[in-house]
Amino acid sequence: MPSAVRFGVNYTPSVGWFHHWLDFDLDSVRADLDSIAALGLDHVRVFPLWPYFQPNRTLIRGRALEQLVQLVDAAAERGLDVNVDGLQGHLSSFDFLPAWTRTWHRRNLFTDPDVLDGQAAYLRTLAAALADRPNFLGMTLGNEVNQFSAGPHPDPDRATEDEIDHWLTRMLAACEEGAPGRLHLHAEYDATWYQDDQPFTPAQAARHGALTAVHSWVFNGTAQRHGRTSVPAEHHAAYLVELSKAWADDPHRPVWLQEVGAPAPLVPPEHAAAFTEATVANALDCPDLWGITWWCSHDVSRELADFPELEYGLGLLTNDRKPKDAALVLARAVSEPAPLPAPRTTALVVPADPAARSLCAPGGPVYDAFFRLVADGARPTTVLDTRAADAGHLAARGITQVVTPDQVLPTPQGGTRS
Repeated sequence: MPSAVRFGVNYTPSVGWFHHWLDFDLDSVRADLDSIAALGLDHVRVFPLWPYFQPNRTLIRGRALEQLVQLVDAAAERGLDVNVDGLQGHLSSFDFLPAWTRTWHRRNLFTDPDVLDGQAAYLRTLAAALADRPNFLGMTLGNEVNQFSAGPHPDPDRATEDEIDHWLTRMLAACEEGAPGRLHLHAEYDATWYQDDQPFTPAQAARHGALTAVHSWVFNGTAQRHGRTSVPAEHHAAYLVELSKAWADDPHRPVWLQEVGAPAPLVPPEHAAAFTEATVANALDCPDLWGITWWCSHDVSRELADFPELEYGLGLLTNDRKPKDAALVLARAVSEPAPLPAPRTTALVVPADPAARSLCAPGGPVYDAFFRLVADGARPTTVLDTRAADAGHLAARGITQVVTPDQVLPTPQGGTRS
C-alpha cells in the first residue's frame, strides 16, 4: 500500500474520443495530459481499443504498440503513472470486439481456446511493450468485461463461474509474463456485486489480481431511489469499497475505486462538484483504499453521435481542456491529503452465496441496512456470513461488532421480519 491514496483520472482524449488511436496525434495527447497534470493528479488509466490493436487473431499492430508507448512516455514527462486496460471491450455504451470473435466468426470470449490464445498473446504483448517503463503501473484485463457474460447484454457470451475463474487466472498470468511484478488486476461493473446470475463473482473480484477494483455509478438505482444528496448516493462508492472486503482473503487487501463519476441528469452539472466532494470524502474514510480514479478526464465532443446523453458531460475538463468545478474539488483533495482512516469496527453480515448477492443491490436488505448504519453515524464494513463467527478473521480486520440486516432494519409494521 502507498503511504497516501493515489488520485487519478480515466483518460478520455479530447479529440476523437478513443477513436484517436486511428488518427494518433501525440501533440494533442500531450496537451490533454498537461491539463490533467495541472490538477495535481498522479496517474491515468488508458484504453487501447482492442479491434484497432489486434484486428486479426495473429496480428497485433506494431504501430499501435508504438503509439501506446509514446502515450505512456508523454505521461511520464508530466509525472503521471499509467494503468493500461487491455480488452476494450466495452466503453460508454459501445462494444469494441474484433471481427474474429463476432458474426461469421462467432466464438465465446471466455471459453473458446483460439480466442483465449489470442487474448493472452495480446495482453502479454501490451504488458511487455511497457515493462521497462518506470511509470507503467500494470494492466487491467479490460473494462467491465463482465457485461459480455450475462444479461442485460443483448448477445452475451455465457460462461460458468469455473470457466470465468480459469479465464481470469490465465489472462492475469499473461500480463505477469509480459511485465513481471507490476500491478495487474481485473475490473467489472457492479453486476459482479449485485446480480445473482453473473458468472463473475465477488470472490473472484476480491481474490484474483494484485488488488480489488470497484466501479461506482449511482445511475444503478441508487440516485433514482434516493436522490443525489442522499446518504446512499453520496456513500455508494464507499459502500462498494467496504462490500468488496467481505470476500477478500487478505484482511488488508487494497481496493481501487477505479471508476466513479457524476452522471447527469441524476446529478445535474451544477451539483457535480458537491457530489464529487462528498463521494471523495466518504471514500477516503475507507481503510486500505489504494486510489480514486475519476471518470473521466475530458468531455466527449458533441460532434460525435449516438452516445447516451450522460456520457457527453462526464469530464472533469471540458472538450477544450478547461477545468470544471468538480476538477477543482479533486485538485483540492490532492493538495489537502486526508488523515489515514481509523479501522471500521462494525461489520454487517452479507451472504457468501453468489446466488444471493442481489440482497446487496439497491433495494436489498444488506444495502438498506448498510446505509441505515451510516445515517445513524456508524462506519460499517461487511463480513461474510461464513466468517461472521471467525474470531481470528474478525480480529485481523479490527472488527469488534457484527450485526445482521434484520438487527439493523426496522421491523415491518404489524409483523415480524422474516
